[in-house]
Formats: sequence, structure tokens, C-alpha cells
Amino acid sequence: MIKPPFTDVVIKKAPAGFYENYSLPIALGSKCIMVVLVLWALLWPKSANSILDSFKWELLESFNAFYIVLFGCFAVFLIAIAVIPSTGGRVMGRPGEKPEFSNFSWFAMMFGAGLGVGLMVFATAEPLGLWASNPEVLAQNVDANSKEAIRPAYIFTFAHYGFHTWGVFVIAGLAMAYCSYTRGMPLTLRSALTPLIGRHANGLFGHVIDTLGVVATILAVSVTIGFGVSQFLNGVYAITNVEWIMNLGGEAPTPSAAGLIAGLILIMALSIISAVSGVGRGVKYLSNLNLVLSMVLLLVFVIFGSFFFAMTTYGVALADYILHFISLSFNAYFPLNEADFTAALPLAAQPLAGDLIGGATNAWGSYEGFVSGLSGDAAALDEATLTAAYEAGNEGRQFAWQAGWTTFYWAWMVAYAPFVGLFLARISKGRTIREFVIGCVIAPSLVCFAWMTILGATAIDLELSGVAEGAIIGASNTNKLFVTLAYILDGGLLSALYVMCVVLVLTFLVTSADSGILVMNTIMSGGDQETGIKHRIVWGVILTAVLGTLLLAAGENNPMEAIRNAMIIGALPFAMILGLMMIALGKALYRDHLRDKYRDLIPAPSASPID
Repeated sequence: MIKPPFTDVVIKKAPAGFYENYSLPIALGSKCIMVVLVLWALLWPKSANSILDSFKWELLESFNAFYIVLFGCFAVFLIAIAVIPSTGGRVMGRPGEKPEFSNFSWFAMMFGAGLGVGLMVFATAEPLGLWASNPEVLAQNVDANSKEAIRPAYIFTFAHYGFHTWGVFVIAGLAMAYCSYTRGMPLTLRSALTPLIGRHANGLFGHVIDTLGVVATILAVSVTIGFGVSQFLNGVYAITNVEWIMNLGGEAPTPSAAGLIAGLILIMALSIISAVSGVGRGVKYLSNLNLVLSMVLLLVFVIFGSFFFAMTTYGVALADYILHFISLSFNAYFPLNEADFTAALPLAAQPLAGDLIGGATNAWGSYEGFVSGLSGDAAALDEATLTAAYEAGNEGRQFAWQAGWTTFYWAWMVAYAPFVGLFLARISKGRTIREFVIGCVIAPSLVCFAWMTILGATAIDLELSGVAEGAIIGASNTNKLFVTLAYILDGGLLSALYVMCVVLVLTFLVTSADSGILVMNTIMSGGDQETGIKHRIVWGVILTAVLGTLLLAAGENNPMEAIRNAMIIGALPFAMILGLMMIALGKALYRDHLRDKYRDLIPAPSASPID
């Protein structure tokens, strides 16, 4: 006989006062962490940014393989539980419970909360960036920004916005939804770990898990809003030419500190209003609007963009992505030490290994940059030796690229997982595990792929054909979409599209921020889905303050750097928690399957005492 699962999760809440019905350890713990970070960034901005950047790179390099393999395990695990009949058919809820939202609203909300702002910013920036720098370019198999570089560029574009990314959201959401709706526990992070930690969920360990989730949510939403505010300002400037919101002294206009703060206050004010109205009203209506406007923008690129080129790219890239799926999931690179680099060098270059290794392992440079950066005896080496030396550093370049690009993205997604995962759980009650996996992994991934190819391939085609003459590549990431639109439209239609894109960015930002506010309040209230209005307002203000101070701390040259660095650092502990969530969910599904099996084998009690 198998014992019943532990479901008695009790989260003590304040009985009265400002924190009534909220967990004091979670609320105060997360606030203290953010207050310390904000004060540090305000009082010692240069030191904070420098230390955060240094620590971030140490973590990315030290845990590169951990992130790559972990995401591969998530993908394989989700495929397995969706395909297996005994797990795929399980309902996240009580028997006979029906979904709360229609399929359209369900998809619209998950799309808006998951990657809405990221898709607006990186629809053109991601493919163009990977077109110039990807593992095949680093290995000198293809030239940067060439026709041959498009295929590897899109393999990694799909990796960063495909099944792996949505899979990490679904691991968190599925674990929470199953333990909450099927097993009857509070909808919070600690509940998802009860199959492993049992009664410890009610103590300090449970508080730490939920607090880390709140902190990760604040940092992840901050990064998304930071990117989105910048793009919002680029759009406003394209429409109005208001100069004070931009820095115009550089090679390309970039948002000014005053503009960023003004945009942030506007967006967060709207987000707080939406969060106060709740999921069933503000979030749902904005999400539906987001999806409709997104389809309009996509249709514009279908009609006026390079649609045939985009669809050809889509088909080839999807096939490449599936063929390389296992490699993308588990092929992790490791740092190249000087001894191994020296051993791979020609004999003539081995005494100069120390002078050669830095340039040869630089993932953000090129062979020409490597050669031009040499001096002394190293610069005097012949062409064949220098070529061999650069090839010897390929492993180091691949590692640095993977850590700085793919692992950075996936750490970002880990930081986003408690927020998006809990939100997906919140809107998916009554659906089966198979529905959850297909609806929240496969479907949005295919839409992201189409979005990235239709918008991104149009930008690449404009550059490849020489029409754009480097203008799109030279624009800032948050302005690439508007520059691309300027090459395919003009006149009143272009102005109308600019306005629509600004509205779309604004609604995506508001949706992401208000969803984050609701999720943070759900965690701190011990899983209550209807939380107090005053706390939604307070956490909206806190989120605004955190983002504003971090933007100011980084300065105008790179206002997003401090926020991204803090997020990557904060993501690591939660990556480990997500790994435990996957194991806990697997154990819960297996044990519940055994309980159902043994329950079916036990004969029903006899109606007659004689029997």
C-alpha cells in the first residue's frame, strides 16, 4: 500500500495589520533583498555595476554546462510526460473540472506574459545579431553576414525562442498547477517541491524558495520592462521627434535617462491600474488586444516584407532546428585552458601561447581583429602559423559564445520562470498535462519561429540585397524594428504602423508588468489568487523604484547592463530549484499512477457482512 502524498502545506500569515493575509517572512525577506540592491546601486553605482558584471561572467562561465544540460533535460522530460498516456491525460484539477478561459484568451495571455516584449525588441535584433556571430562563423566555416550564415543564425534563433525556452516556463507552471489543482495545495512555488521536501515546505526552506521566486520575478520583469521602455521611446521619437527623450550625440539615437524614467513611470502607472482590475478583466483584455495587434503587424510584413524569402528560411530553419535538437540540448562547451591551447599550437607558436590565447579565444572578435591585435614576436609569425593559432582557440571561442549568448538567454528565462510559470498555472486550471505541454510549448514556439523569420528575415534580406546599406545593422537593438519598417513602408501607412507598434509595445509592457505584480502578490499571500489591492499598488511602486534606480546606476551609456547583471546572478539559485521541481513532478506523477493502479486492483467492499 502506498502512503497518501503530503499535501498539508500551511503558510502562516499575518492575522492583522498592513500585511494581513500575507506571509511576513516572504514579503519582508524579498523587500529587504531589493532594498539592499537598490541602495547599493544608488550609493555606489560604479562599484555596483562593475562587481555585478564581473560576478555575472564568473557564474556564466562556471555554470555554462549546467544550464545547457538542465534545459535539455527539461525538454526531454516534457516530451516524455506528454506522450505517455497515463501522465499526458491527467487533468490539473478535480475530475470533471473545465478550463476557466477560452483557448484564444488562454493563448493570448500566455503569449503576452511570456515573450511579448522580447519578441518586439528581438524580432529583428536577434536574427541580425546571430547572422553576424554564431558558432559556424566563429569556426570560420562561413563568413559573417553572408548568405551561408543565415542557416546557423536561425538554428540558434529558434533555440533561444523555441521549445527550450517555453519548456522552462512549463516545468515551473506544470509542477505548481499539478500540486495545487490536482493535489489541493496552495498555488505557490514551495508546493511544487513537496514530493521531495514534504513537511519542510512549511518551514524556513519553503520561505527561502518563495522569496527567491519573488526576487527572480522582480529582476526578470525589470529586464523586460527596461528593454521595452527603450523600444517604446524609440517609437515615440520616430513619431514625434521629441528630442529630450533621446541622446542624439552618438552614432545612433539612444534613450536618455530622463526619457527612460518618464516612460517607466507612465508604463508602471498603467500596469498598476491593470493589476488592480485582476486577471479576468485587465490582463485578459490587454492580452487579447496584444494578440490582435501582433497579427496585424505580422500581416504587414507578410504583405510588404520579404515573405517568400522568410517562408523559405522558416522551413529550412525548422528542419535544421529539429535535426540539431539533441546537440542544442546537451552539447556544452568548457573553458579552454592555456595548456590545452599550447598543445594545439604549431611548435613555432608554442612559446608565445600567452600572447595568442586572448585574441584566439575572443568570441566577439574576428580573425582580422586577432591578427591586428598582436604585437612583438607574435605579430611576426607567418600567416599559416597565425591561422593555425586561431583555429586552436576555436573551443575557447565556442565556450565564450555559448556562455555569453545561449546561457545568458536561458538564465534570463530561468529568472522569468517563477513569474511566467505561476501565471501559466493560474490560467490553465482544468486542462490536461498534454494540453498544457502542447499549448504552452509547441504552439507558442511555432508562433515565435514565424515571428522571427517573417520580421527578421525581411531585415536580413534588406541588408543582404544592399537596400538597407547597413542601416538596420547599425541601429540599436530596440530601434531595428522601426528602421526595418521605414524600408518597406512610407507616408501615412508608415506613420500609422509606428503608432500601432508603440501601442503594441505599451500594451505588452503593461501586460508583463501587471502579470508580474499579480504573481508576486500570489506568492507572498501563500497562494491566494485574489490578493489585496493595496499590495498590488505597493509592489507596483517597488518594481518602479527598483527599475528606476538600476537604470540610473548604470548611466546613459548602457542603462540595461546593471539590471541584466543582477538578473543573471539571481537566476542561478532558482535554476537549481527548477531542476528539483522537475524531479518532484516526475515523482508525483509516478506515485499517483501507482496509487491509481493499486486502487483499481482493490476489490470494492461487499454489500453483505456475510461475504
